[in-house]
Amino acid sequence: MQLVSLSQQAREFAAAAKANNTLRAYQSDWRDFRQWCETHQLASLPALPQTVALYLTDRAATLKTSSLARRLTTINRAHQAAGQPSPATMQNAIVSEVWKGIKRKKGIAQHGKKPFLTPDLRRMIAALPPDLQGLRDRALLLAGFAGGFRRSELAGLRIEDLETTPDGLIVRLGRSKTDQEGQGRSVALPYGSDPETCPVRALRAWLEHAGTMAGPVFRAIDRCGLVSDKRLHADSIGYLVKRAAGLAGLETAEYAGHSLRSGLATQAAMNGASELAIMKQTGHRSLATVRKYIREGSLFRDNAATKLGL
Repeated sequence: MQLVSLSQQAREFAAAAKANNTLRAYQSDWRDFRQWCETHQLASLPALPQTVALYLTDRAATLKTSSLARRLTTINRAHQAAGQPSPATMQNAIVSEVWKGIKRKKGIAQHGKKPFLTPDLRRMIAALPPDLQGLRDRALLLAGFAGGFRRSELAGLRIEDLETTPDGLIVRLGRSKTDQEGQGRSVALPYGSDPETCPVRALRAWLEHAGTMAGPVFRAIDRCGLVSDKRLHADSIGYLVKRAAGLAGLETAEYAGHSLRSGLATQAAMNGASELAIMKQTGHRSLATVRKYIREGSLFRDNAATKLGL
C-alpha cells in the first residue's frame, strides 16, 4: 500500500477514535477560539500562551469550568495535530496561574440534574395513565432506572437484544459512549419484588400490547394510539421522563433523562451496593465519575453525626 493511501487511512482511523458528539464539540470549541483570535487580531495557530490566558479570562464570564477545561483540551489537541508546541498546557506559567484563579473563583463542582430515587420512581409509575402510552413509559422508566442506561442506549434497544432467563432479562448492548471499540456489554435486569415496579414485567407488558416482535423496543405512539415502526429519538426520552415527573408532582426542571442513570448509581450506593457492582451495571469506566453518585448516596449511610445521640 502506498504512503498516500496509508496516510489517508491513518487519518480515518484517528477520526474514528472519538465519538461523533466529541468531535463536534472539539470542532465547535476550536471555531470559537479561532474566531475570538481573529476578532482580537491574534494568531490562533500557533497561539501564544498569553493569548490562551486572555481567551480563558474572557470566556470565564459565560462558560462553566468544565467547558473551559474542554476548550483547553481542544487548543492543545489542535496544536499537537499541527506539529506545534501547545500554548494550552499547565507548563506555561501564565496559563497555569489564570486557570488556577478561574477554578478558585468559579469552583469546579458540576451542578447536574437530580437523580431519581426508588420512591420517586414509585410515584411516577403510579401516576402514569393506564393506556398504551403509559405502558411504554412505565417500561422505559423502569428499564432505564434498573439498567442504568444512557438515553442513547435506551433509544437504541432492539427486541433482538433481549434474552429471557429464569432470573429476568439480559440486555445485550452494542457500542456506547465509553465503548468506542464496539465490544458491547451485557446488562442484567432482574425481576422486581413488586410486580407494579418490576422492569422485566413492564417490558413484557409493553411489547405484548404494542404487538411488536422485532425491531426497536421503544417507539413513538401517534394520537390515534398507533405504534410507529421507528424507534424513539434519544432526545425525546428526556421529555418523556420530565412529563412523567410532572404527572407525579415532582419539579420537572430538576430532572432529565440522565436522572434515571444517576438514580440507579445513587440509590444502589444508598442501599450498600459496591462500586464494582454499580460500574458493572452502568458501564462506567471512570471510578471518579461513579464516586460522585456514590458520595451523594452514602452521605447518611455512614455518617458520623448519627453517633452523636441527638
